[in-house]
Amino acid sequence: MAGAGYKAWAAGDVLAAAEVNTYLMEQAVMTFADSAARTSAIGTPTEGMVSFLKDTDSLEYYDGSSWTGVSNPGDITAVTAGTALTGGGSSGDVTLDVDLSAIAINATQVSNTLTSSTATAYTVQTADANTILQFTAAGTVTVGTATAFTAGQQVQILADGTALTIAGDGGVTLAGAGTAGTAVSFTVGNQYEAVAIVGVGSDAYRIIGNVTGA
Repeated sequence: MAGAGYKAWAAGDVLAAAEVNTYLMEQAVMTFADSAARTSAIGTPTEGMVSFLKDTDSLEYYDGSSWTGVSNPGDITAVTAGTALTGGGSSGDVTLDVDLSAIAINATQVSNTLTSSTATAYTVQTADANTILQFTAAGTVTVGTATAFTAGQQVQILADGTALTIAGDGGVTLAGAGTAGTAVSFTVGNQYEAVAIVGVGSDAYRIIGNVTGA
């Protein structure tokens, strides 16, 4: 049977047919044109046999119930670390790691800083993007060409005072609550309301929340 192990012969030993089969043939890597040729040649394979199939260039072993591929290397020859990654390799097990130092993060996009103001007139600045502005007095918040938000950037407005108005400077388009234009304004509905000013394009903003347009 296959898996007879290893035997060292001495000069003059008789090499029996069973030894040729078990020590040599059944423990060698046998080569066949395809699996059909292998099945025809080996009627009853035994566990531990190894064969190579020319049609698929595959090395297989018999596990006692079926022929199983030794490996499936595929066609990947290397793994290269791309942008913001380190590691990789062209052989063996490879690892990719994230290089956090290579990831640029815009602080204004994640800050959500809360700034409180007693001003009665304030123009939203580009640096206010993705922050929270708290106004404790009645007044007007102006959105203008100086605001320069990119699409998706926004600022949250907390109307902690009374009669807070959001207006454009004539150079931008504001839209919200059924009203849109370059010469419109919006009155925040109540004290302690929170509304958002969202950039939707170049010099274009959407006013979101409980406001009335005029």
